[in-house]
Amino acid sequence: MKKELGLWIDHREAVIATVSAEGEDVKRVESDMEQHVRFSGGAAAVTEEDMRDRKFANHLAKYYAAVIDCIRDADSILIMGPGEAKGELGKQLESEHLGDRVVGIETFDKMSDRQIAAKVRQHFAK
Repeated sequence: MKKELGLWIDHREAVIATVSAEGEDVKRVESDMEQHVRFSGGAAAVTEEDMRDRKFANHLAKYYAAVIDCIRDADSILIMGPGEAKGELGKQLESEHLGDRVVGIETFDKMSDRQIAAKVRQHFAK
């Protein structure tokens, strides 16, 4: 049986919904990250900002790796989310040769677990 799932993702958490005839399974992956803060300033601030950006990028890479570990065995993946994270995850999946499993990337603001599962069920019922 094909494993079809959808996930809603932003930089703070991913909600992974697997929908089947037996029901729904919802998992969460937390990034444990504070919101990315950009600031302006002089030359000293630039190096501090660069360090912060590198730390943020490294943290995101670990977060996306944890999400990919949870969805690696899926045959079809629908990615949803409000901002940049959905596209970044899509690129990460491409780099790991899993991009052909992505069936769509859609923009949605915050959704409840039930809304995510319903959207996944609706998408794969087509």
